[in-house]
Amino acid sequence: MEQKTFDKRVAIVTGGAQGIGLGLTRALLGAGYAVAMFDLKQDVMNAVIDEAGPDGERLMGIKVDVTNSGQVRDAVARVTHNWKTPDVLVNNAGATRDKRITKMSEEDWDFVIDVNLKSQFLCAREVIPGMIDQGHGRIVNISSRAWLGGFGQCNYSAAKGGVVSFTRTLAIELAKHGITSNAIAPGAIDTPILAPLSEEQLDRIRGTIPVGRLGRPDDIAHAMLMFASPQASYITGQTIYVCGGRSLSSPSV
Repeated sequence: MEQKTFDKRVAIVTGGAQGIGLGLTRALLGAGYAVAMFDLKQDVMNAVIDEAGPDGERLMGIKVDVTNSGQVRDAVARVTHNWKTPDVLVNNAGATRDKRITKMSEEDWDFVIDVNLKSQFLCAREVIPGMIDQGHGRIVNISSRAWLGGFGQCNYSAAKGGVVSFTRTLAIELAKHGITSNAIAPGAIDTPILAPLSEEQLDRIRGTIPVGRLGRPDDIAHAMLMFASPQASYITGQTIYVCGGRSLSSPSV
C-alpha cells in the first residue's frame, strides 16, 4: 500500500485512529484525501485500514510518539517519500491527567503539555518547509473549550490555551506562503474518553449544553473540513468552538 504513489491531496492526522481523530481521518478519506494516521497503537491503525476496504489504499498507519522529534521527523519523511508533501496537517493527539494543582505532579504537568502542545509544534515544524515549497498548506490544530479554564485541569487548560496562541502565531508567520492555521475548540464529545463517567454525570453535562446533547466526532470533522478546504484561503488565525453553545452559556468544567 505505502509504495503506491498518490498525486492528489494528502493529510496527516495525529491520534488519527481513535476517538475524535478517527472521525477526522474518516472525513478526510471521504473527501478524497490520502490520510496518514500518526498513532501509538499500530494494531488499531491496521484495523482502521482493513475496515476501509478498497479505500484503505489511501490510508497509512505510522506508529509514532508525537512528542519525540526524531520519530516525528521520520514519520513526516515517510509520508512525503511514499506519497507527497502533505497538504493538510491536523494536530489532534491529546491526553488528560486531571488533578487539583496541589495534587498534580511535575510528571503529570509535563506529560499533558508535551502530548497536547509540544506535539503540535514538532509536527508543524516538520511539515511547514514542504508546504512552503509547494506554495500552500492547511494546518488545523485541535484545542479545547477547556482552554477557558477547567477545574482540576491546569495542565490541560494551559496546553490548550497554548494551542490557541500557537495557532495564531503560525497564521501570522505563514500567511505569505499560502498556508493557513486555524484551531477547533471542542466541547464534550461522545468518545471513549467519556466512558468512565456515569449516566448521572453525563446527564449533568448534557444539561449544561444549550443544544441538549453531547457532540460527536463528525461535528468536529465538519469544522475541520471547512478549515482544510482549498477554498478557505482567506480564513486563518481563527479558533472555532464546536461545543453546542456551551462556551457561551456556562462556566468551564
